[in-house]
Amino acid sequence: MSDAGEFIDEALRREGSWIRAEQAQARLGNGLQHYGSSIGATRGTVRDALRRHPGLEHDEVTALSSELWEVPVFERRLAAIVLLQSKVHLLTNTDLTRLEGFVREGRLRELVDPLAVDVIGPLIAGLEGQAKARAGSVMDRWAREHDEWLCRAALMSPLRALRGGGGDWEAFVRQATVALDAAREMGAEAEVVREAVSTVLNDVAKRRPELQFPSPVP
Repeated sequence: MSDAGEFIDEALRREGSWIRAEQAQARLGNGLQHYGSSIGATRGTVRDALRRHPGLEHDEVTALSSELWEVPVFERRLAAIVLLQSKVHLLTNTDLTRLEGFVREGRLRELVDPLAVDVIGPLIAGLEGQAKARAGSVMDRWAREHDEWLCRAALMSPLRALRGGGGDWEAFVRQATVALDAAREMGAEAEVVREAVSTVLNDVAKRRPELQFPSPVP
């Protein structure tokens, strides 16, 4: 384990509470272990780690995120997301492959949504030219996948940009339409996709009522 990874893991364990761990296990399940450290403590731990290890570059950040994610502990995986969020300006479209793996394994709103909204969306928003076009093609593919969590991540990723008056509304409508079509074959899992579409539409409606979705969400 790297020095930074060891520091984060030990700090999360110290901040843990067996009561919170049991409550999280009962609420989230999904086969993950829980230290029982709070979201605030997790964010604070990552900030402390970055102060102790200043100047981390792209490869070091992505390697540390994978190191944290590899162990199936909720707080470690959340710390990986906070780390990537803090260093999202270093990420490129090629990192979407790693993030796709995180989404496929995450399979919880509490992990997939911050990955999409706080990491994937800002990553794509910061790209230009061919890199941005390639990232858009990846999101189109995710929306077509018969994996409800990849669909959800694609749909949630532009939320911050759309909320702030930017974003590609036409791309969202296209991807949402495709994802909802795919959801019809998913059974109960389709709710994960429909909920993502509704979340974005409800948020956008409050701030940008001129943006209209062509049909009701089934």
